[in-house]
Amino acid sequence: MKKYLQKTYALTERGADGLWRATVYGFLKNITYMLPMFLLMYATNGLLGFGGFNGAYGALGFVLIGVVMFLVINKEYHTTFNETYKESANLRMEIAEGIRQLPLSSFNKKDLTDVSQTMMKDVEAIEHALSHSVPTYYAFLATVAVIGIMLLIGQPLLGLAVLGPIVLSIFLSHLSQKMQKRATKKYYLRQRKSSKAFQELIDLHEEIQSYHLSETKKSEATRLVRRNEAVHIRTELGQALPVTFSGAISFLSLGFAMVVGTRLLQSGTINVLYFAGYVFAAARLIDATTAFTMAHAEIAYISSSVDKIKSLVDAPKQTGSPTALEHFDIAGDHVDFSYDKKKKVIDAISFEAKQNTVTALVGPSGCGKSTLLRLVSRLYDYDAGHMTVDGKELSSIQTEDLFKHVSMVFQDVLLFNGSVFDNIRIGKYDATEEEVYEAAKRAGCDDFVKQLPQGYDTIIGENGSRLSGGQRQRISIARAFLKDAEIILLDEIAASLDVENEKYIQESLNRLIKNKTVMIISHRMKSIEGVDQIIVMNGGKIEACGRHEALLDESPTYRTMIESFERSDAYVY
Repeated sequence: MKKYLQKTYALTERGADGLWRATVYGFLKNITYMLPMFLLMYATNGLLGFGGFNGAYGALGFVLIGVVMFLVINKEYHTTFNETYKESANLRMEIAEGIRQLPLSSFNKKDLTDVSQTMMKDVEAIEHALSHSVPTYYAFLATVAVIGIMLLIGQPLLGLAVLGPIVLSIFLSHLSQKMQKRATKKYYLRQRKSSKAFQELIDLHEEIQSYHLSETKKSEATRLVRRNEAVHIRTELGQALPVTFSGAISFLSLGFAMVVGTRLLQSGTINVLYFAGYVFAAARLIDATTAFTMAHAEIAYISSSVDKIKSLVDAPKQTGSPTALEHFDIAGDHVDFSYDKKKKVIDAISFEAKQNTVTALVGPSGCGKSTLLRLVSRLYDYDAGHMTVDGKELSSIQTEDLFKHVSMVFQDVLLFNGSVFDNIRIGKYDATEEEVYEAAKRAGCDDFVKQLPQGYDTIIGENGSRLSGGQRQRISIARAFLKDAEIILLDEIAASLDVENEKYIQESLNRLIKNKTVMIISHRMKSIEGVDQIIVMNGGKIEACGRHEALLDESPTYRTMIESFERSDAYVY
């Protein structure tokens, strides 16, 4: 049962265990609700002269039943809500851990807004269902089974009269589940689309204002909201109608019990005590059925949320074994990679990048240079071929063991909404203040940081919004200096830097790369002419490999790039 709950609701093992216990206590609560009825029947039996009745014992029975009900209900309440809120935290941590283990290529197929929605809203939806509906759902089914057997044993015909509408109500509720799920999924997709649209409005507000698109975008947003509301209303109706219809049918249980019970009472088949007991049971089951149908509707509602969570938790993870790396030669042998399994971005390339050398990757935009760096850093996993570090297959190395030897600086710099100091210290969490300041100096950060309002303690805003592009880039470079890893991957680090800062950083890099494996991408051809090796890429393949002078003769692509750079460098505006 626990495995079933875990699979059905995308729960952790602990969450499934907590849900099972909450369901058991829910069942016991339902049974305890029947105890006052049994005691009332005992009292009625005595008062009508069908048996003995002791008032003192009766009063004591009511007290004991009250105590039992209090203990069971209190335990059910605390178990349900404690386990639910613990599970929501555990589930978010499990999703976060699952995301951490995904290769970066997985996010090419996922929208980041969608992922954040799953982390927060979808887990919240499951949290509410676990605390209000799921235990109620399964506890009710168990209660109907137990009470039903007792009613059928006591008086089969009257038991069928009571149970028939209840069972029919349950059946119709399940029959409507597919319809409810379809409506819910449609609304869910609409909701996701709406979230993305409004996120776009927020992210592009400057462009919207500058191009006078405010009214146009406002109209689009209004139409989207209205369509979403229409779908929302249809979804709610799709859930309400089955609940209402199912509840109406369940009320037939009381009517059938009255009709059948009256005839059996008149014929002398049962006494008035039996009659009253079955009527009480019907009334109690009707109340429980109403709660059941509402619980069933909510379970159908969260089906899309469950699917989203499963897609993240069950997505293929990057695997690997603990591996000690001592040398840092990188080699590729007929490596293939594609984002969509259709068109190869990297096509059967073979290369070597030796330790204590600098390898430059050049080629036209879209030729696969940045992708290759991401394969080397295992942000992506290659599809075929072999890639090794220290002679060990890259895909078999535990990512933590690889990452601690790799420093990466890419074009798109990501910074946290914290201080300059903290953003640099990410490169090495246990670094001293002196080490952070030294890394900043080597990256050319120290001068502009000291001019900020609070210096290194200045809060730089979301993704460094209070800094220029060049300043953000230099902070990213400072991280790499601070980490001082054996493998250094640089992707267009000078894209946002002026000539003076580029020269300064290049001099710092020359000191940093001693005994290290360096791979660099740069469109500024002058900066790579003196490197140990240049790999020319075109269309996902390696066209040529060698030093600057040799490539001018061997590679048409390289020669064209050099000529274009010289013309651009000589152009005067």
